[in-house]
Amino acid sequence: MSEAEMEEQIKEALNEIRPALQADGGDIDYLGMEDGYVKVRLRGACSGCPSSTITLQMGVERAIRERVPEIKGVISA
Repeated sequence: MSEAEMEEQIKEALNEIRPALQADGGDIDYLGMEDGYVKVRLRGACSGCPSSTITLQMGVERAIRERVPEIKGVISA
């Protein structure tokens, strides 16, 4: 899979989970890829939420890995 295809799949995965984040008063921005890691920024209520690490690992990373299993992980920037 090319990097452009990977980015498209990542953005589609984020668009699928975005409504759940927005329902809790937050949102997520895709910042790019670096060394196989997807960089995102949680915004709104999500940025200060104590559960944000769990959200990143169990929600965001899982959704992206379903589409792009080649990623190493998701990091918050």
